[in-house]
Amino acid sequence: MLPYAAYLRVYEPLAAFSPRDQRIWAAYAESRDRPRRAGALRVEHGEAVHRLLRVPPSPAPEQESPNAYLRRVEDVLYVCPWQTRLRSWLAFASFRGGTPVKLADRFVPRAIAERTADDFDRFKRDGTSLRTYIQTSTWHVPTAWFVPFDSTERWLVLGGETPESGDPGAQAVAAPARNMLYVTSMAQARRRVARALGVIKRHAPDTAALGEFEEVGRWLEEFHPHSLVELDYGGLVHLMDDETLEADQSVAELAAALTGLDNGQEELAFAMYQRVVLRWRSIQALQSAN
Repeated sequence: MLPYAAYLRVYEPLAAFSPRDQRIWAAYAESRDRPRRAGALRVEHGEAVHRLLRVPPSPAPEQESPNAYLRRVEDVLYVCPWQTRLRSWLAFASFRGGTPVKLADRFVPRAIAERTADDFDRFKRDGTSLRTYIQTSTWHVPTAWFVPFDSTERWLVLGGETPESGDPGAQAVAAPARNMLYVTSMAQARRRVARALGVIKRHAPDTAALGEFEEVGRWLEEFHPHSLVELDYGGLVHLMDDETLEADQSVAELAAALTGLDNGQEELAFAMYQRVVLRWRSIQALQSAN
């Protein structure tokens, strides 16, 4: 069982990397030993579980992961590095910052936690970028994550079926037997986020969602303009049956809400937005279920 998490990923074209990294990723793409897309999440999860079950536990790997998610579109290789060590450091820093010390010590002994924090501090002092290619959300998909996509870019697979629509990498990328993806170009993603921000600032500047939309927009601006952007429901598909997944039109509903808001159709905008919010609120509530 995969963790109940969704992922927002950016795949940069191979040309966006340094010459050294281009050689590394090109060779990696040809390797027969690398994790394939169909099992990549399971490999990531297995590595994390192994580290945390060790005695003592290891909140972050000793070395950065050599793995990446790959896509090929019209002979162009796109790469999304896993960055497992950096993402683990960031997640552990967030965990320590939001958890009482005595409780945190029960998960990770204080000496191990302090050593992990020191390793991260040395990494930051070297001036290395903290930019991550993958964002993770547990138990739900944040509303702002739907904005970069269009409903026609949905790629739904249920139990070995053929993908329902034209994912730009679908013909070249194996996927888990049951999955929900959206994939779009960086240009389209930025354009849609910019439009959404314009609508919200004109008609609902005080909404709490504005900051989330701005955060997604800033993150996308950090990458190559010819990148691909992917929303992967990941393990969240295990919280929904096939009928629920097929009926999930969160991207289309949020787009309709924004259009309604911009056209003065407040009731339509509110109804569409509430459909998205309530759908994911009910799923997120499962986190507290026994």
